Parts: sequence; C-alpha cells; structure tokens
Amino acid sequence: MLSPQGDLKKGEIADHADREAELVQRARGGDLPAFEELYRLELGRVYAICLRLTANAELAEVLTQDTFVQVWKKLNTFRGDSAFGTWLHRLAVNTVLQYQRARKRRREKEELFGDTSSPDHADRPPREDMRIDLERAIAALPERARMVFVLHDIEGYRHEEIATMMNTSTGTSKAQLHRARGLLRKDLRR
Repeated sequence: MLSPQGDLKKGEIADHADREAELVQRARGGDLPAFEELYRLELGRVYAICLRLTANAELAEVLTQDTFVQVWKKLNTFRGDSAFGTWLHRLAVNTVLQYQRARKRRREKEELFGDTSSPDHADRPPREDMRIDLERAIAALPERARMVFVLHDIEGYRHEEIATMMNTSTGTSKAQLHRARGLLRKDLRR
C-alpha cells in the first residue's frame, strides 16, 4: 500500500507531518488561511477515497466538500492520538457512509409511498472515460461489495473496522470482499 504522501523521503514525511500539525493547531484557533492550506494539502487524498467509494466523480466532489465542512466543524474534536491524515480519512469514509445510508432511507421511503419521480444522481453508471481497467471494474462493482473492497484491499482497514463502519457483521464484510474479488476477476478477464 502506498503512503498518502506518495514518494516522499523520510525527512520530507517528517517535515510534512510537522507542517500539518502546525496548520491543525492554527486552524483549531480559527485561522482560516491555515485551514485553507490543510484543505489544499489533503484535497486529492479525500477526493480519491470518495471517488473510489462512490464510483461517481460528481458525487465524489460533493462528498469531498461535505467532508471538509465536517472537518471545519469537528476540528476541535481532533485529539491528536493519531495522525491528522488518519482522522481526516476516517471522517471522509464516514461522510460517504452517512450519505449512502440517507440515500437508502430516501429510496425506501419513495418505494413505500410510491414516489419514484425524484432523480438519484448517484445511481448513474460509472463514467466510460475511465482509463484504467481496474478502476472501471471497481466502479462497476455493486455498492456494498465495492465499499468493502476499497476499504479492505485499498485502504487497509480490517474486517472488524469495516463491519463497525458499515453497521454490519464481520462475516458479511468478508463475504462482500470475496464477492467483489470474484466479480473483479471475472470482469478483468474479458
């Protein structure tokens, strides 16, 4: 698994972490320019996780912005027990999961009351212009299988953590991962 800093050397990673810690402290004090710099530093990483979890570029942009709104609101709850990037990553995952739960409830309510007229932009098929076959295949996975695959195989979460985040059992997480891997193998053989 690649580090979130990409190909940075040890000294650069330490400098990045020190700079990030300084920006977090300043932003917690209400320093908007410091928050803007944190935003610029972490934007790509947050967008990437949102895109992988949703397989929808427009929705990923919206959820990335929602994540940073949450960061601004909750920055004072960041205790520093882990790296800021780890905390931010978890917040991004939770933002996507909350959106998907709300969408599911909305869909259930529409089905219950017979209202199917509202468009759900998140249900659009994945973009055809994706260049990498694996990204396209991941995007084509069923939602829950895709989420477990991304969280486990790409982001490195354990099944117990995924089960907690997705409000499901560890066995279900494992089954969804098995399903995702099988579907990916089948799709990539074509």
